[in-house]
Amino acid sequence: MDDGHGGARGDRHGGARDDGLLTIGAFAARARLSAKALRLYDRMGLLVPDHVDEATGYRYYRTAQTERARLVALLRRLDMPLARVAEVVHADGPGAAGLLDAYWAEVEARVAGQRTLADYLRARLSGRSSEVYEKFAVETVDVPEQVVISESRHTLAAELPAWIGASLGRLEEAARDCGGVTAAPFVVYHSEVSMESDGPAESCVPVADEAAARAWAEQRGRAWRSQVRVEPARRLAYTRITKAQVAHPQILAAFEAVEEWVSAQGLTVAGPCREVYFTDWEAAGPEDPVCDVAFPVR
Repeated sequence: MDDGHGGARGDRHGGARDDGLLTIGAFAARARLSAKALRLYDRMGLLVPDHVDEATGYRYYRTAQTERARLVALLRRLDMPLARVAEVVHADGPGAAGLLDAYWAEVEARVAGQRTLADYLRARLSGRSSEVYEKFAVETVDVPEQVVISESRHTLAAELPAWIGASLGRLEEAARDCGGVTAAPFVVYHSEVSMESDGPAESCVPVADEAAARAWAEQRGRAWRSQVRVEPARRLAYTRITKAQVAHPQILAAFEAVEEWVSAQGLTVAGPCREVYFTDWEAAGPEDPVCDVAFPVR
């Protein structure tokens, strides 16, 4: 059955019935949507017809529904999933704008990450990796001895971001009972973490009170493979990267740039590489600096 035509009462006025209702064909033309899309939006509760004829199954719409129909069409042009579109159109004015802002922030973060990945892959494929390395400014910093509480885990690259966020969150909460956090949290890679290799990686949070930290580890250490250790004073060679550059594999360009610099300076890598997270990850935008990629050197 095709409900794109009038029905028993006809569509003598360009698809409009005598009672002012529009056929699905006429409404689709006015809303700049296809009849197929309107049927889908009806099933999802996004845009329900004002009236459905019980005998024919034909759908009819009010002219006043055009604004919502066009809103749905515009949101879909942003590649917004239908479930998210439903949240926006059913929200109040300020709430709807907030939902759109949240979605678009996710889009911008994804595009920024894809852009850095494209740069990385372009350099790899063209054999010009050295040009990418030159974009990273490498410096050194002396870090004093630190007491750290830590969690270790064997993890693949795909699982790493979620685990880093969760483990550092647990450790920062635990640090309240260990005299507080004294320096930026960091993640140490004791072996390669990639799509095929699972590390292990170690999340670390420097704390003030070693005795309290050891008491905490004694009580809770086994639950998350946690421990307390003293991180010796080190000199780090590092480069600062943005949130968009942190994702794997584009972050590898930063690690490789630091390694190239260390070699060029006649220095020696003196320990496992690490990522130092010095700012609020959730509050940062895709182009904001969030992390130092570093190697201990001597």
